[in-house]
Amino acid sequence: MDRIRQETERLSRLFREAGAVSVETSVLQPSDTLLDLYGEDIRARAYVTSDPVLGEQMLRPDFTVPVVQQHMKDGAEPARYTYQGLVFRAQEAGTGRPSEYTQVGYEVFDRADPAGADAEVFSLFSKALSGFSVTAATGDIGILTAAVSGLSTTERRRDALLRHIWRPVRFRALLDRFSSTSTREVPAFNSEAPQIGLRSAVEVESRLSALRTDAEFAPLEPSELQALQAILDVSDVAPKALVELRQIAKDLPAITPALDQLETRLSSMAQRGIDVDNLNFAGAYGRTTMEYYDGFVFGFHGETGVPVATGGRYDALTKVLGQGREIPAVGGVIRPELLEVLA
Repeated sequence: MDRIRQETERLSRLFREAGAVSVETSVLQPSDTLLDLYGEDIRARAYVTSDPVLGEQMLRPDFTVPVVQQHMKDGAEPARYTYQGLVFRAQEAGTGRPSEYTQVGYEVFDRADPAGADAEVFSLFSKALSGFSVTAATGDIGILTAAVSGLSTTERRRDALLRHIWRPVRFRALLDRFSSTSTREVPAFNSEAPQIGLRSAVEVESRLSALRTDAEFAPLEPSELQALQAILDVSDVAPKALVELRQIAKDLPAITPALDQLETRLSSMAQRGIDVDNLNFAGAYGRTTMEYYDGFVFGFHGETGVPVATGGRYDALTKVLGQGREIPAVGGVIRPELLEVLA
């Protein structure tokens, strides 16, 4: 424990020396904010309690949301923050994963140069982890969201796909449904049928009506569907991945601005001493564990594949929590107890 505390303080000191201000957040967080962001799925991964005054609360599942809330309330621009403390995540039985562990984080709120801020955070984490046996992985959720937003289909279908980008199985099921050429019969609403579950009769009827409307539209364009799958299949060192993505953009030109941002980011990383020619990039990276990231994503993994550090860009989160304000933001966390295992 002494070595973990020493490692925690080393990381905190490094982040403070990079210009970050130390901040603290309450261990108990209002659950309504997290439920609004992620839906009821968060309950399966969090410890929930009830306070007679404060209402339903959760033990802090991470730091980013409360730090964003603090910044959007009265933070200056630009701003850099660091924090350390325990987070709490419910785990499935038998996994052996801890339900509470320490995170040390670094967050940047700066609208002047988003690609430069991405490079700053990644290079700082590379410096913090130098000497440890870790491998870096990167991706960009922004490319995938741009691809979905550019599909020549209905707004409702695009919105559904965007909601489930971080749920690969559900996302695949939606793609299959929206690309099917077979005629789907949607049953009529039966008001006399017994009501089972929590949905009201009005909600069920509305859902069936939406499904009937959706069934009337043409399936997704095969070329766009293939391009979307090709993005998810990209896996190479970053410069080669960018070349491959530029080819895919011929069928999905909506991703071009995101690719331009990726190119600028790689240039900024190279200027900071990152060996981008050997930096891994995958189009699907970050889809299962980084639900609020909407742009650049990264992780540093040990030999077992367990990430000891993760991070990324979350511009949309600042808009959701900013009550009319927004600012580009990027950051990440390191788990010092996992570094102790690698030492």
